[in-house]
Amino acid sequence: MAAPAPTPSPSRRTFLGRLPLPERNFLADALRTETVGGVILLVAAIAALLWANAFGSSYSAVSEFHFGPGQLGLNLSVEHWAADGLLAVFFFVTGVELKRELVAGELRDPKAAVLPIAAALCGMAVPAVVYTLVTLTGGGSTSGWAVPTATDIAFALAVLAVIGTSLPNALRAFLLTLAVVDDLCAILIIAVFFTEQINFMALIGAFVGLAVFYLLLRWNVRGWYVYVPLALVIWGLMYNSGVHATIAGVAMGLMLRCTPRDDETRSPGERIEHLIRPLSAGVAVPLFALFSAGVSLSGHALAGVFTRPETLGIVLGLVVGKTIGVFGGTWLVTRFTKAELSKDLAWADVFAVAALAGIGFTVSLLIGELAFAGDEAMIDAAKASVLLGSLIAALFSGVLLKIRVRKYQALHEAEELDEDQDGVPDVYEQDDPEYHLRMAAIYEKKAAEHRRLARLAGAARSKPDSPA
Repeated sequence: MAAPAPTPSPSRRTFLGRLPLPERNFLADALRTETVGGVILLVAAIAALLWANAFGSSYSAVSEFHFGPGQLGLNLSVEHWAADGLLAVFFFVTGVELKRELVAGELRDPKAAVLPIAAALCGMAVPAVVYTLVTLTGGGSTSGWAVPTATDIAFALAVLAVIGTSLPNALRAFLLTLAVVDDLCAILIIAVFFTEQINFMALIGAFVGLAVFYLLLRWNVRGWYVYVPLALVIWGLMYNSGVHATIAGVAMGLMLRCTPRDDETRSPGERIEHLIRPLSAGVAVPLFALFSAGVSLSGHALAGVFTRPETLGIVLGLVVGKTIGVFGGTWLVTRFTKAELSKDLAWADVFAVAALAGIGFTVSLLIGELAFAGDEAMIDAAKASVLLGSLIAALFSGVLLKIRVRKYQALHEAEELDEDQDGVPDVYEQDDPEYHLRMAAIYEKKAAEHRRLARLAGAARSKPDSPA
């Protein structure tokens, strides 16, 4: 009796393979705005450092200047308006991004979602563990365990704009999805661990406002003059409830519909995100950085970063913990599932992106303010360590990315090649029979033009010289 045929091994899903064309186009549009915003963010951070160190008294006076309706509990300093108000815009965009990822992006397919989620969770857990071990060993405070857990996508993309312009789209998409999940976890951390007293009446009012917001969206009510005032009311109630006001932003972002209907080219969520993202990346986040990153960077202060357990824990958490966490989480998922790395990339590329995730600027600064509330000296020290850790992570990842830059350039050129100039990269059309017909016609046209030029050149050579 013949032996039964061997059962074929199940197909393995490619990790960091070529993105679907719609996802690639959306990513390109989003990255353009985020990259420009990241450059503005870097400029704002440098300006804050120069302002705080050269003209410290004026920086403090502006940051601590209070304004706003005190009767509504909103007489806040400029620094608090930037952290609680402007960052709500940033988290609104994050909420829309997360909703889109859940319904149309990498997180839609549970099998595909496992990898970025695992990478993000490990990329938050390991830095927290590193920080805790360092502070326990050095006898410091464990209050700042959450500070090194965040990734700043705008800052990371600004680094890519300088040193990684040819990074393949799949690696960029992985970093973006990782940061979205990371931001969601950071929001949950802020809501759960940094909410001390709750005003339940204000919180109920905020939930009622969110319910009205949701119903208006489902009833297809349109008009910014309806939603903007309602959003401000929801934000104000959330702030007065004791829950961090940025939670209101992400909640409203998650309510938007991010799947287009048959008569729509883009969903409402995508349209609104396209309008709000420049405001978030180009105004809200840089202004937050301007009034949060201004810390003393004297030699004594920088030396103290490596001698104080809390600040050393933040630096090591960002540089070492993030890299090990993101890379380790990614490797474990591919080791124990059917996912395998794209043949065009190597694990060194994943390691470089993991190191890039150690740039934890915006949300890390915010969590640092919350974790050490009431201790201004410790807040400044934590901010200095966030800046230093992010800088080290940027330089480290930059070196790793430069090592493979030729490989990235080749992959990028292959991804963007569009010889038939139809607006669709050729790599996405190679499985289309009509593509081959179009390319054959283009090559035949080029060959005919080449033959015509050759005949003209030959005729010119054979023509006798004209008489003098």
